[in-house]
Amino acid sequence: MTLTENVSAILHEKPYDYMPVVSFGFWNETLQKWAEEGHITNEEAQGYAQYGDNSPSDQSVMKKLGFDFNWNSCFVTNCGLSPTFEPQVLERRADQSYVMRDEQGLIVLQKDGIVSIPAEIGTTLTDRDVWEKEYLPKLQWNKNRVDFDALNRIKTQERTIPVGIHCGSLAGYMRNLLGFEQFCYLQADDEDLFAEIADTIAELCYQNTKTALESGVQFDYAHFWEDICFKNGPMISPDEFDQYFGRHYKRITDLLSEYGIDIVSVDCDGLIDALVPVWLKNGVNTMFPIEVGTWNASIASWRAQYGNRIKGVGGMNKTVFAKDFEAVDREIERLIPLIKAGGYIPCPDHRIAPDAKFENVQYYCSKLREACLKETK
Repeated sequence: MTLTENVSAILHEKPYDYMPVVSFGFWNETLQKWAEEGHITNEEAQGYAQYGDNSPSDQSVMKKLGFDFNWNSCFVTNCGLSPTFEPQVLERRADQSYVMRDEQGLIVLQKDGIVSIPAEIGTTLTDRDVWEKEYLPKLQWNKNRVDFDALNRIKTQERTIPVGIHCGSLAGYMRNLLGFEQFCYLQADDEDLFAEIADTIAELCYQNTKTALESGVQFDYAHFWEDICFKNGPMISPDEFDQYFGRHYKRITDLLSEYGIDIVSVDCDGLIDALVPVWLKNGVNTMFPIEVGTWNASIASWRAQYGNRIKGVGGMNKTVFAKDFEAVDREIERLIPLIKAGGYIPCPDHRIAPDAKFENVQYYCSKLREACLKETK
């Protein structure tokens, strides 16, 4: 069986030859450190920083470590503002931090050398007038949002890994435009505007997905991005999430089904349990990643509740990469029963951080492959 056939068989709970070792990329700082240590080249580190997931540099680093492919290997369309805002520094502060308006119109506090998410201060999207003048015209569909040359390359080149279609982001991208506070307030302050923004973004995602599918490229899975949960749960109630976004998910997943795509994953950080039923109801069946986090998320509890309706990719505790081989061994031992239960492919949750030791990641890839082969014999 090919790698793609194995992935499909595992997630459809059919017999398979081997368990692929899946990646979710790296922090740029991680690859810089590994380049300084001599494990990879500077060109690989710089190439990943510039081109990201599934780039030649990503593939080269994964090969050295022992990963088979990056789940984030998706064809991506432009589902956002076009054009974006020109980044603009609005204020410089005495502590060397500065306030700026970013490409999405958010007002954020930043400081050079800090790589964490910037602190939100406000948003340009403050009312309906601004929405209609500054945002709505930039969220209209046109064919330039789809890279037809890239689609043709996918269609004509030999494929050695599964290739997904990225269907965009509904609530998550809306949050990127509004900021967390305004996203929450707007649901109460102006329900009509909240719904109009949601509908506009969703229509753009649908049209981009439809155009890519109509190109004739055969995709192996579909993927959404959200990031709308914290460690204690979602930033929107499940009922409102279903009200504003559920039917849009269903419309897109029904379209995917028409093209034979029945593995549909969503990347949403945080404690997502309250939203899982809404996703399942509306055609999303694969959770990626599955954050071990402080709440110990696991595919096991979801499978116990929802059966084989739910599938998963993720759930590997990447913090062991900063420790030793024994810690990696214990983590693999924890993963094996989850793998044996079916419908699940382990993957480090989120990008591998700078505290990871190159040799530990190599060891994980080798030992996981070895352990899974023993289980399939």
